[in-house]
Amino acid sequence: MKILYDTNIILDILLFRTPFVYNSIKLVSAVENSIVHGYLCATTITTIQYLISKELGKSKSNKEIKKLFAIFDIAIVNKIVLERAIVSGITDFEDAVINESAISSGVEGIVTRNIKDYKKSKLSIYEPHELVAALDL
Repeated sequence: MKILYDTNIILDILLFRTPFVYNSIKLVSAVENSIVHGYLCATTITTIQYLISKELGKSKSNKEIKKLFAIFDIAIVNKIVLERAIVSGITDFEDAVINESAISSGVEGIVTRNIKDYKKSKLSIYEPHELVAALDL
């Protein structure tokens, strides 16, 4: 199963945001254990680096980014993805870019705590607890 992980799932772990961190850890572990083929959008990497470096410092941020590179594939963002995002019908542009990046990468779904912004997506959209249950983690 190919799943793109929304930015909030990774931030839940890196910033230890309870109670969300627990399902997020299970979902990232599923990627590490090859249960899920995990993807991150390229914009997720830039957002995480910016936010984590403000919280934990640049050195720690870069270390965490390298860990993500080791387990996730990166869904590209290019002109075509951005053009499709503009006309996608998804009103939040960041989410529209993530959605179109996922589609371009051939994933089956997106896991996010922000499902309301993905109502117009053609992909399966999972809340973390739903995907944890579906994968029997």
